[in-house]
Amino acid sequence: MEKVKIENVELTLSHPDNLNIKWTGQNDLVRQIMAAWHTISEDDIPLNPRIVGKPGAGKTTLSYYAAKELLKREVYIFQCTVDTRPEDLIIIPVISENNKISYHASSLVSAMIKGGVAILDEGNRMSEKTWASLAPLLDDRRYVESVIAGIKIKAHSDFRIIVTMNDDASTFELPEYIHSRLQPTIELPFPDVKEEYDILKMNLPFADEEILKITVGFLQKSHINKASFSVRDGINMARYAMKLYKSETMKDKETAFLLALKSVLGEEGIKILSANNDEKY
Repeated sequence: MEKVKIENVELTLSHPDNLNIKWTGQNDLVRQIMAAWHTISEDDIPLNPRIVGKPGAGKTTLSYYAAKELLKREVYIFQCTVDTRPEDLIIIPVISENNKISYHASSLVSAMIKGGVAILDEGNRMSEKTWASLAPLLDDRRYVESVIAGIKIKAHSDFRIIVTMNDDASTFELPEYIHSRLQPTIELPFPDVKEEYDILKMNLPFADEEILKITVGFLQKSHINKASFSVRDGINMARYAMKLYKSETMKDKETAFLLALKSVLGEEGIKILSANNDEKY
């Protein structure tokens, strides 16, 4: 593992995340992210965009694609939770051989040092106390301080950050001083019918055409009925329906899909399927 020294303190860096992630459609959102990260002069600093949308809508996929495929930077993903402490975001002390303390940089700090992109995933699950430790990083100071290691860490000029946030009731309200630092806000809506089909086809190239179309039809109907079912749910349903069909558990594709729908989404999914709508999708 790579090690660096900052103010005579040795830090062990985290590895970047190398994922097999693809993105299709909604190119305007990608352009917004790239514009936020762009600097137009030596005196300019990048912005810190946040992506807001329903769980499973593709916020992390979009962020990773923009950073890895377009910006061509290493990507470090930090999964935020209600239990995330300030020190978890910066430097963690670890007892190593001979009972010595070694300092391990978080994925966020590793991205800062290496000039990569940090994705804070589901950032609004963190408490205000934890967010407060990032305030100087998110303005023109661009540094964090580790109380544990007693050092200040400046971000590399190439460092970029993006925060994904779920639009649901299980999250915290951001403090205003953090909200003003996480701009612009980019909303990720559910895709339209063609985009939804392309996403399913890209993720499930082996899937039967009829099952893909049934799945897209259900997802579009769920959007009309204001349900929170996402493309991720559709991928899981179509994948399971294909397994049922190909393993000869069921020879009828529609029956396989119905069982997959009930197994993945439960009774709420059945209610959406049974709903009557005049809207066309």
